[in-house]
Amino acid sequence: MSGRSGRRETVQTLFGVLADGTEVSSWSLENGGTRLTVLDYGGIVQSLEVPDRDGRYANVSLGFSALDDYVAGSPYFGALIGRFGNRIAAGRFTLDGETHQLPLNDGDRSLHGGTEGFDRRVWDVETFTEGPDVGLRLRLTSADGDMGYPGTLNVTVTYTLTGGGDWRIDYEATTDRATVVNLTNHVYWNLAGEGSGSVHDHELEIAAARYLPVDQSLIPTGEPADVAGTPFDFRTAKPVGRDLRVAHEQSLHCKGVDHNYVLDKGVTARPEPVAVLRDPASGRTLSIATTEPGLQFYSGNFLDGTLVGTSGRVYRQGDALCLETQAFPDAPNQPSFPSTVLRPGQTYRTTTVHSFGLI
Repeated sequence: MSGRSGRRETVQTLFGVLADGTEVSSWSLENGGTRLTVLDYGGIVQSLEVPDRDGRYANVSLGFSALDDYVAGSPYFGALIGRFGNRIAAGRFTLDGETHQLPLNDGDRSLHGGTEGFDRRVWDVETFTEGPDVGLRLRLTSADGDMGYPGTLNVTVTYTLTGGGDWRIDYEATTDRATVVNLTNHVYWNLAGEGSGSVHDHELEIAAARYLPVDQSLIPTGEPADVAGTPFDFRTAKPVGRDLRVAHEQSLHCKGVDHNYVLDKGVTARPEPVAVLRDPASGRTLSIATTEPGLQFYSGNFLDGTLVGTSGRVYRQGDALCLETQAFPDAPNQPSFPSTVLRPGQTYRTTTVHSFGLI
């Protein structure tokens, strides 16, 4: 969205109050034609607005209009995920000879950091302006033993709206004891606007020739598989829904796609392009670049019509999709996967950039 005009400002507003009396604020930023509203509860992207080809703005991320809805049962709408994004088999891993047990909050698995992951914490927030950019720095300290994870982890996540309208996320963490870390963000995208219906007509392209097959509990089996000849082949852009009903064992495990793609580029020092999502109807596009080795593509299979979003409309299966940049699921238990171990003296750093445009 290079060259778009827009106000460079940040506005803090009381969003709600938690049961223990803690106040939760929303932080609204606008820059380069992109409007972003973030909650300090969970680092949640409560809305992200960009214009269509006619200049009309819409919120392209799913979410709620009230704090109570996020607390009661959000499927991680827009949330910061940690300590470990995605699933860990049996909620257990062994590091340096010591076994650590995590809460089981997804059947017999630990998902997205456990029952009280980073998505349910109130983060400290600091606003900043640097050159043409504006943003938020969100900080959290996770104590040794938090959700079963070893080490005191100090986390800083920086949300930046650039002068060109990109939304950039920089993740950093340090620890005083060996631990595992896999941070990501869980925005549910609908480029036609949340509450507008299915994203199956969106066109998606992912730069990955391989993906990670999963077992019936959605844990990777360990060996990457070729996407060629499967419904999971998005190397050339195609409508999201085109192959979702093709009979394939992997699709049956998760009612569509909920798989990690092994990005062709691997781990990189700087963000490199990995995916493009386009909505032909509105003309909006989303391009994603990352330093991470994986991209979890989730086709919104478990949205079941029981949640009412910010538009006042019900969310149903396929009404959004997620493109979560991350390390591989269950990596602490799979030595062949890129390591997610962080040790004292090291700094965990990853970056993901979301760029919005038009066709």
